Amino acid sequence: MTTTSSSASQPGFAPGRRAALAGLAALGLGTVVPTLVAAPARAATAPDAAPETASADPVQLTLPAPTGPHKVGNVALHLIDRSRRDPWVPSHPPRELMIGIWYPARDVEGHALVPWLPANAWTAYIQDNAIPSGVLSVPWTHGHDGASADLRGGPRPVLLFSPGSGGDRDTCTTLTEELVSHGYVVVTIDHTHDSAEVEFPDGRVEPRTIPPDTLPINTEAVSVRSADALFVLDQLHAIAAGCNPDVEHRALPHGLAEVLDLSRVGMFGHSMGGATTAWAMLDDRRIRAGINLDGSLYGPVLAAGLNRPFLFMCSQLHDFTDDPTWVQTWSHLRGWHKLLRLADAAHNSYTDLQSLVPEAAAAVGFPPSQVELLIGTIDPVRSVLAARTYVRAYFDRFIRGHDDHLLDRPSPAFPEVEFLA
Repeated sequence: MTTTSSSASQPGFAPGRRAALAGLAALGLGTVVPTLVAAPARAATAPDAAPETASADPVQLTLPAPTGPHKVGNVALHLIDRSRRDPWVPSHPPRELMIGIWYPARDVEGHALVPWLPANAWTAYIQDNAIPSGVLSVPWTHGHDGASADLRGGPRPVLLFSPGSGGDRDTCTTLTEELVSHGYVVVTIDHTHDSAEVEFPDGRVEPRTIPPDTLPINTEAVSVRSADALFVLDQLHAIAAGCNPDVEHRALPHGLAEVLDLSRVGMFGHSMGGATTAWAMLDDRRIRAGINLDGSLYGPVLAAGLNRPFLFMCSQLHDFTDDPTWVQTWSHLRGWHKLLRLADAAHNSYTDLQSLVPEAAAAVGFPPSQVELLIGTIDPVRSVLAARTYVRAYFDRFIRGHDDHLLDRPSPAFPEVEFLA
């Protein structure tokens, strides 16, 4: 995964940029380390003592286990949108994407766990960022490849996920698996040539080729991402109708079509993925509710607003005082809306880096100051718990219609979650 900045190239914002970093690059820390989301992004400096050789015993990175009653199934699909050409590589064939469908599974025996990044993408990422091989082992998710869907309880609500600029579809696996374990289907999207290394079924890895951040480029990127998301939603309808849109026509997991309840669709995204969520909601009323995890906004939604529920969740140094896109959009929101802050969190605290950075820091010689820049000073366990709890409470309320009233007011059980507006 990449370490994403907010890519906030609105007026008064400095554009983000991707910079190589010696150490933790296999985690995606080879990009901008955000300090002030809306201030000039500062590239990370090299750690004081990055290892020169691989460790004899690689650090096995791990992700927090989901807490819900459902086991987790996963299938990766290769999709082609023949109505569009790739905007970032003109010579490329029609727009192609990789997605992951995560769903409640019934019987996972005999179905292998899915890695956080496929093998070639993981290798490419390490090589691109000059990390010695063997220092870190790819984390395994809790998703079981191709397991049968659990149809007990009927069809499940569907959530789309869009990562931050440069981020892969696995960026927020910790949140994704939690939602699935509590009965949601979550569909994660790789925005090819905007996401970092995207691996396709033939083993080919497509790198990030999008031009450097500017307001026009970021606006175009969010427009492309929104079109990606709505195309994916169309393909989910095709699956529910009994079709198989996978380019290689690989068998779909048993029960996948039946588990999709496409009358109840939400979306969430981190950083630029949050902007994508807002734009996609504006363009398609099938998306009933959305969450923006610490991202500035772009495009027509700033003036048009939304008439459905929309939640902003921010980090310690990102709020109305330094993001004019939030101020402008806020005045046009006509549905339920709130702004919550995860106190002492950094931009990447909503991603898997919140858990993975502390595990990897010692192995790659990453100093505490860099860890703090990446994930803030909030306790990682509390951060994960709070993000999981509030994201699920929101979708439970506005997609399922089950309101536990956690979003009504501050809770003494979560003192790190501040209600700003």
